[in-house]
Amino acid sequence: RVPGGSSGGSAAAVAAGEAFWALGSDTGGSIRQPASLCGLVGIKPTYGRVSRYGVVAYASSLDQVGPLAKDVRDCALLLGVISGQDERDSTSASLPVPDYTANLGEDVRGLRCGIVHELLFGEGVAPEVRAAVEAAVKQLEALGVTCDEVSLPNAEYSLPCYYIIAPAECSSNLARYDGVRYGH
Repeated sequence: RVPGGSSGGSAAAVAAGEAFWALGSDTGGSIRQPASLCGLVGIKPTYGRVSRYGVVAYASSLDQVGPLAKDVRDCALLLGVISGQDERDSTSASLPVPDYTANLGEDVRGLRCGIVHELLFGEGVAPEVRAAVEAAVKQLEALGVTCDEVSLPNAEYSLPCYYIIAPAECSSNLARYDGVRYGH
């Protein structure tokens, strides 16, 4: 078994009770996948919501720092603490930070949910994953949420685009370390 992704250590520490919460960095799933594999809540924030100051840049247009916690409330609290503009990160947004906990526990009746057809019924989706999503949709509908199937016809290009953008940005970002040697 693996904790998944480059923030797997952070997720494993929270899941094992060694930490109440942790931060992760996510470029292509490194918060979201460990959260899923370790039974946690993880958020990859919107670009610019959280400072990336101090993080070694991998793919600057994709890298984000976000929280990992055992429940939604703790994750929302931590996101509220780490969000906001940082003068040391020119990409951090100058936007007010909302209270992410304000609506927790409220009735979800009347909300709408989009189920992306290509991601649920596309190639490579394990039957047990599809069944779990379908069960969650039924539960949401029972709570009064309107769930509609939506289409993202270009979804099949997202992974190939990632594998062009991330390595290109990585080679540029990490070139500054070329020639660095340790020892004598």
